Amino acid sequence: MLLEVDGVTKIYKKGVKANDGISLSVGRGEVFGLLGPNGAGKTTLVSQILGLTVPTSGTIRIDGIDVVRKPSVARQSCSYQPQAGVPIDGLTPMQAIELSGRLHGGARSDVRARAKQLIGALALEEWEHKAITLSGGVMRLVSFCMAAVVPGRIVILDEPTNDIDPLRRKMLWQEVRKVADAGSAVLLVTHNVLEAERCVDRLAIIDGGRVVGSGTPAALKSDTADWLHLELVLEPGSSEPELPSFLRRPATAGRRMIGEVSGSALPEAIAWATTMRKRGVVEEFSIGPATLVDVYVRHVTANGSHD
Repeated sequence: MLLEVDGVTKIYKKGVKANDGISLSVGRGEVFGLLGPNGAGKTTLVSQILGLTVPTSGTIRIDGIDVVRKPSVARQSCSYQPQAGVPIDGLTPMQAIELSGRLHGGARSDVRARAKQLIGALALEEWEHKAITLSGGVMRLVSFCMAAVVPGRIVILDEPTNDIDPLRRKMLWQEVRKVADAGSAVLLVTHNVLEAERCVDRLAIIDGGRVVGSGTPAALKSDTADWLHLELVLEPGSSEPELPSFLRRPATAGRRMIGEVSGSALPEAIAWATTMRKRGVVEEFSIGPATLVDVYVRHVTANGSHD
């Protein structure tokens, strides 16, 4: 494996444990998802992989080299798209992307060709040569291009689709896949479970600083294969209804309620949800095959998180 994280624990002052014995690995050509709610410990782990923060215990290796002892290896091996985005004041998107590529050792002609390719793939031509304040979504796409123009052996993307419109999100996921297919190990940090499911090869769910579930999406969903996913959106101001006995593993997040329903209980579930909508309790509902969302909610809820 190109990246190996083994038993990493990070304890801050006053005993705050941000990471608690995290272990994972990412290989070349793989998109590995790091999923979890805000405050789960994802950003702290990334900071340690990049050599910016030193673990309290555990090891992080890139190509077998301990980056705690040699943090320069992480800086040389990793490309990083931070969650906050990269400020490019005074530069056009093309200039910022080209500058990033040159700083990562790319030849001028190769960097320019790759920058043009990325700008076209993400439909950014409108802003290509404009040194103006960009919207959050466009800035996020430019930040991705800066990380992908000359990708490192490890490419770390922290919430890459925040603020991006649906069409360009689809384009972005295609480019993420291409980066991995070209040989980089991609570590994707996100809480967007539905989108991540379409892109990742393997993933780890982190909550409370610990890995609470890991594997391929198919493996994680294996014990939900015989169940259907019921999702309800409550009307604004409505109280949560009394839940029927056929609804397994119910969970609530804001106005959304999800649970699992057996195939034999499907007619009963449809009738109940329809009644709730007619009574003005539920705004809308859907029933379909179980998704990674069900797995995610189950693990996070079981760990006591309500984020």
